[in-house]
Amino acid sequence: MNPTTQNKKSARRVVFPFTAIVGQEEMKLALILNVIDPKVGGVMIMGDRGTGKSTTIRALADLLPEVPVVAEDPFNSHPSDPDMMGDEARQKLELGENIPIDHMKVPMVDLPLGATEDRVCGTIDIEKALSEGVKAFEPGLLAKANRGILYVDEVNLLDDHLVDVLLDSAASGWNTVEREGISIRHPARFVLVGSGNPEEGELRPQLLDRFGMHAEIHTVREPGLRVQIVEQRSEFDQNPPEFLEKYQEQQQELQQRIVQAQELLPSVNMEYDYRVKISEVCSELDVDGLRGDIVTNRAAKALTAFEGRNEVTIDDIRRVIALCLRHRLRKDPLESIDTGYKVEKTFSRVFGVELPEDAANANGTGQKVGAARR
Repeated sequence: MNPTTQNKKSARRVVFPFTAIVGQEEMKLALILNVIDPKVGGVMIMGDRGTGKSTTIRALADLLPEVPVVAEDPFNSHPSDPDMMGDEARQKLELGENIPIDHMKVPMVDLPLGATEDRVCGTIDIEKALSEGVKAFEPGLLAKANRGILYVDEVNLLDDHLVDVLLDSAASGWNTVEREGISIRHPARFVLVGSGNPEEGELRPQLLDRFGMHAEIHTVREPGLRVQIVEQRSEFDQNPPEFLEKYQEQQQELQQRIVQAQELLPSVNMEYDYRVKISEVCSELDVDGLRGDIVTNRAAKALTAFEGRNEVTIDDIRRVIALCLRHRLRKDPLESIDTGYKVEKTFSRVFGVELPEDAANANGTGQKVGAARR
């Protein structure tokens, strides 16, 4: 190995491998499904302090394969898809000019709690625009997060207006900045991941509803698992390269599964009868709007693709429906979020299936409903 290669390897940030994370299957599945189909609408993760929320999200971003981008483009534009290009790159494509291509790791952007709207959305230099007649745009965090993951820790402490801006961009896939009659628009397609500690307050129901999925995680109570987690962390800290090597094969297998699922997704089919029953569940639970129906359909299809199949089964729907609906049942901001048991009970009645024995566990089906079968 030459010194340059060695320097590159040592310069790269070492991240705990995703496949080495013990437990928290519900959170891991929700994140994987959002990566397979970003239109699921992001995930809100609520749980105790020190349960591995940030570690898991960074591990997932590190796991994903590199993506092709237009070289030196501030928006991580796709080299051939006009819908995922900034204006400059799109003009080059329309004119038939040569577009230089580069590859980069899937961007993972942390949104600081104190961020301003200008820092998030970007700013327009009005003075330069008026004096030189050019649109001088300073890209914000949304531009940096395009085609990647935008992570907001303690999202429940973020200003409501800023949460609205993030959710609007995540839903539309575009960020528009307007100042003094000048308008700039660029792609902002990212997986929005929010996390928080319930002790510090919940999001308003209106904002919470706009997250596609809601994962609840709890501190591992089983002594054997706790010891395993502590030993793994200690092993990783002592010798990261050796620890990463141990999980390299599993990492590559999971990466391949995700890539194959993304390719398979457009061909996944769900029976009309299942779609009607999903809507019946939403109706019986008095879920406002149609987001619950749409997200459950998309999540079930993403899970089917992840399992390598073309036809959605009842079990696929069962495994995702609580993740997609539990946070939509809360009408009063003072109410607590349903554990998932209410959703499971309604699902079993509408679909005519029995609840699994472990469905009524302490965290209300949480671990089992979202358990990834690997």
